[in-house]
Amino acid sequence: MKPIQYPMANYQQIPGILPPNPIREFRGINTYDPLSIPESFFTDMANLSTDNFPVISTRPGFSVLGSAIGTKVLGIGVWKDQELHAVFNDGTWRKWTGSSWQTLKSGLSTTAEWSFTNFQGGWTDINLVGANGVNGLHRYDGSTVQTFGDAPSDINFITTYQNRLWGASKKTLHASALDQPEKWQDFDPLTLEENSYYKEMESPSGENINMLSGSLTKLTIGMPSSIHELYGGLPSDFNTRMITDDLGVANNRSGMTLDGIMRIIHRTGIYEYAGGVLPNKSFSDIVKRYFAGINNQCAAGTDGTKCYFFIPSDTILVYDPRTQTWSVWKGINATCFAQMGTDFYIGDAQGRVLKLGGTTDAGTPISWYAVTKPFNNDSLARKQRWYKLWIVADVPTGSTLQVFLSRSTEGDSDWEEVTTYMQGSRIIIPVSKFANENFIRIKISGTGPVNIREITRQQRELPLV
Repeated sequence: MKPIQYPMANYQQIPGILPPNPIREFRGINTYDPLSIPESFFTDMANLSTDNFPVISTRPGFSVLGSAIGTKVLGIGVWKDQELHAVFNDGTWRKWTGSSWQTLKSGLSTTAEWSFTNFQGGWTDINLVGANGVNGLHRYDGSTVQTFGDAPSDINFITTYQNRLWGASKKTLHASALDQPEKWQDFDPLTLEENSYYKEMESPSGENINMLSGSLTKLTIGMPSSIHELYGGLPSDFNTRMITDDLGVANNRSGMTLDGIMRIIHRTGIYEYAGGVLPNKSFSDIVKRYFAGINNQCAAGTDGTKCYFFIPSDTILVYDPRTQTWSVWKGINATCFAQMGTDFYIGDAQGRVLKLGGTTDAGTPISWYAVTKPFNNDSLARKQRWYKLWIVADVPTGSTLQVFLSRSTEGDSDWEEVTTYMQGSRIIIPVSKFANENFIRIKISGTGPVNIREITRQQRELPLV
């Protein structure tokens, strides 16, 4: 039998139809004008991460160490990169044993926030030293927490530099004697170069010191409206110079250093400083919409790879220097950060210490979303007709993905849900209702771990008339 053959239809290309336009590199968030930014950026997002760049993925979850203690974590310290310590606002200093929090000292201030550093000097072993500006100096020697030394009772912002402990008392900078962490009032003229040290710091605004950060080559001194540095190895050649009087630091927790670059939160933005030039915030201007929330409750930290900046009341801006991308995390009201080995910890305003990792937030699925820029043609004045829209994503069992479309260029008032996806990879989005819209934004939201790999659209350019 001779098979029946039908001619294959061969339709002529409709003029103006563009080839599929895929976006396969997602560069996080961009808060500049949404009509002007590249298509690889989102204009809004929550709980997505650029860890798997160029794919955008659900951020890591967290587990809670033990249970909440009090209602706020006042500080986290790490002893010898082996033990995690925390001070809670029930007035206790505790260490994590691996299964529970063991109380080492109680009766401490329930409001003052702590700073920590590791130091040995003349002690037989490295101690974890802490201060809060109220309870004097404390140290943990591997077994107990005890007070020590003759530093001013309001010493705060403890750090190390040139084999000395350093702290601040209002406007005065203090240092212990060389390798003698208990001696802060030793000014024997016969041992001048090994003596304690102090200096009244001056600033144009007459402010108190609110941050100290020691390194191998210098001590950085922060005030609310200025930044200073101290150089030298001995009291005879200690010298300070002002870096800038145009900006300062929000508090002692708002500065962090990664790969030799210090990044600090000031009331006008997030700045980076590597020495030699003035601090600048060009790297963070892309997220400037969030700067309005900056106050003295901000905090900064690093996991050794990325930078984390908490902006009250529940926003963490995450910067990845490797890809120069920003992402936004929501739902964690952080007070402090700490790194121990390869693990990263967050203290929060609920009295919890969170360990980053996993696919849920202490058993609760992570909710996330991302909003694209308004898509149009090469000219904003040229109209378009939408034909097809696809999203390629890994949506494992248990996760969900929803897609919304909007005709407006900004705002949240006109989102319309067009599809919900439970499992799969290639998702076709119906666009018939929006086919003649000049601008279309896409909002992708869901719960659970996902990897968004591609957004592809196809539309026809209409004549510019």
